Amino acid sequence: MNSARRIASVDALRGLAVAAMLLVNNPGDWGHVYAPLEHSAWHGCTPTDLIFPFFLFIVGVSTALALGPRVDAGADVARLRAGVVQRGLRIVALGLVLHLLAWWLMHKPEFRALGVLQRIGLCFIAVGLVAIQLRVRGQWLLLAALLAGYAALLQWGGPLEKAGSLAQRVDTAVLGRFAYEWNAQTGIAFDPEGVLSTLGALATTVFGLLCGGLLRRGQPRALLLTGVAAAAVGWWWSTWLPWNKPLWTPSFVLWTGGLASIALAAAHGWMDRLGHRPWGRAFGLNAIGAYAGAWMCTVLLAATGWMAPLYRGVFAPVGARLGPEAQSLSFALAFVAVWAVIVWVLDRRGWYWKI
Repeated sequence: MNSARRIASVDALRGLAVAAMLLVNNPGDWGHVYAPLEHSAWHGCTPTDLIFPFFLFIVGVSTALALGPRVDAGADVARLRAGVVQRGLRIVALGLVLHLLAWWLMHKPEFRALGVLQRIGLCFIAVGLVAIQLRVRGQWLLLAALLAGYAALLQWGGPLEKAGSLAQRVDTAVLGRFAYEWNAQTGIAFDPEGVLSTLGALATTVFGLLCGGLLRRGQPRALLLTGVAAAAVGWWWSTWLPWNKPLWTPSFVLWTGGLASIALAAAHGWMDRLGHRPWGRAFGLNAIGAYAGAWMCTVLLAATGWMAPLYRGVFAPVGARLGPEAQSLSFALAFVAVWAVIVWVLDRRGWYWKI
């Protein structure tokens, strides 16, 4: 999608999600983090649990804006499909390279095969093919099938606790020692971006695709109402199928997707219609580059042994005055601020990393 057809609120919301990722992924001290900046221990939904679903929602929205006009114009379907698959695989490959870098430099015992970028790439491929092959009615039917089918798998596949859950059993069988969590003694594995929970993540991305279609067709009121309805159903459903990010439960899909849709409707009205400044847009225009660059920065700081002295030397006065949680947060805010300057400079120079 060329810059003339970009929607500022979409770039801004994507950018704010990336900035939030950097904030929660880079505390100065993992042992001292304010509760809202941590993921739920298992069931539940904290503000941090909203970040990745919001990003995948925007992946779907952006796909609708980028591919919808081309499909309507009768573009070569085979060429569109090839472009989607190639770009998605590049995102997956970048995620694997970053994990390889962390495994090598930080001397991790095992290599992690899946992760955030891998999930983004896989969901991008799937939702791109859906945008090309299915019309709106088919997309809604697919969303319903994903939600109902995945809910049935979770409800009938075993307990919803981590131990013994269907997701854990699938990750153990498929990923084994290449999962985020691996117990060499028991042979049990689990990954929060694992195999089965990708079904829930895909449902979030398809919901974003549908909401992006509403935005593209100039239906902001329908976008807002869809978000309210989805959040309400997600809230209601959570009474017997709890919100759970590691499992990415269907109730979590609708709750977070609904909130993301409401946020997009609000941002669209504030930024695109009223003309207010699109905060976060620079991050959004270099989203993958900022995420990958921040990852490499963190790995290099940790691998060279500079992280701890930097944290103790520069941010200790904050801890002495306000406590260890404030000190940890001050490091995270400084980290985000550094990358905010970097993406601002890149934006001013017109440099955008496209993958």
